[in-house]
Amino acid sequence: MKLRNTVATALGALTLVLALPGSSLAATGDFTYKYVTDLGHEEQVTLHDPHSGKCIDLYAVGDDDVPAGYGPHNRTDTAVTVYRGSNCTGAQWRLRAHGNPATDQLEVRSVRFDAPNS
Repeated sequence: MKLRNTVATALGALTLVLALPGSSLAATGDFTYKYVTDLGHEEQVTLHDPHSGKCIDLYAVGDDDVPAGYGPHNRTDTAVTVYRGSNCTGAQWRLRAHGNPATDQLEVRSVRFDAPNS
């Protein structure tokens, strides 16, 4: 009888855990890049714990009709691919996790972060 109750309790707990929504995959840390505003001011944008596994068009520079962002710096725990074009198209470069800042000559419009621990 005790074994049956223990098994039932364990199965109930497992069912509850499996029913909980999974956490969304996100890189942990910050990714930054710079861009120049319409008024000629340099701004820096930070993506904190960015979503992984999907293409992200970057704020203010994610359209091919505006000047690209530049100088990306990946301080997250996952590698990222940065793209020269919007929608993760065009020339691409890999930036390692917890890397050094890239040169300002590296232009970026969109990014895709690897899934954590991949």
